[in-house]
Amino acid sequence: MTKLRTTMMAAAAALVAVTGMVAPAHAQRDPAYAAARANGQVGEQVDGYLGIVGQESAALRSLVNDINIKRRAVYAQKAKENNATLEQFAMTAGCQAIARTEPGEKYQAPDGTWQTRTSAPPMRDPRCP
Repeated sequence: MTKLRTTMMAAAAALVAVTGMVAPAHAQRDPAYAAARANGQVGEQVDGYLGIVGQESAALRSLVNDINIKRRAVYAQKAKENNATLEQFAMTAGCQAIARTEPGEKYQAPDGTWQTRTSAPPMRDPRCP
């Protein structure tokens, strides 16, 4: 990893840790989102976006798309403010979101498979800060 990339990822990680800007507050208050998360229908992806686990419906796809559009807007703004790329910031946010999953919630492992969080730490991408 280059020194510049390491510095940018560290800045993005620090900003995510300080601001908690992994997902817009709206998504966290949305009862449909909370239910989908609790039921294991959605999970945090390595790339910083929300993914659908298993069978999708039109309503679930719409919910996930809406949340991901909002996340992308936040990531783009914060990446620009921190001289990072959108992808670097989004991945760092994904690392943080996966780390904050709670037992029973779904997350994407580094190999792309969906896992259910246990009491053990989640499997995280080796590139995570």
